[in-house]
Amino acid sequence: MATLKVVLDTNVILSGLAYPSGVPGKIVQAWRNGSIEVYLSEFILDELRRVLPRLRHRHDLSDQEIDDLVDILSFHSELLDPHKLPDTSVRDVQDLAVLGTFVAAQMLHEADYLISGDKDLLALSEAFPVIAPAEFWKLHGV
Repeated sequence: MATLKVVLDTNVILSGLAYPSGVPGKIVQAWRNGSIEVYLSEFILDELRRVLPRLRHRHDLSDQEIDDLVDILSFHSELLDPHKLPDTSVRDVQDLAVLGTFVAAQMLHEADYLISGDKDLLALSEAFPVIAPAEFWKLHGV
């Protein structure tokens, strides 16, 4: 069976790092094991750099460790430039770059899913294969 190709939304990566035994943690572990191929963008990595310091109570990482972690994630994924989409394609314009990353991954690499816990992105599941972590794991857990 071919390796699944996915874009992980920032919230899935954050949850996976903060709660390694939860479903997002299992997805991050599958990524680390090479069971899924992950595509990200600088936007998603920058969002991680911005949010991780606020979650220090969960992970206790220094600023340098956060930078190192984000660098490691970038090495374990393929970075893509988000495809330009009209503002009207999402309810929250903050989600444009994440959806654009998925569209780029779909166009260039035939990506299978955008895995997200964001309700605004999940609302697009009829137009795009956006899937919640629990649903993804139920269908494809390894």
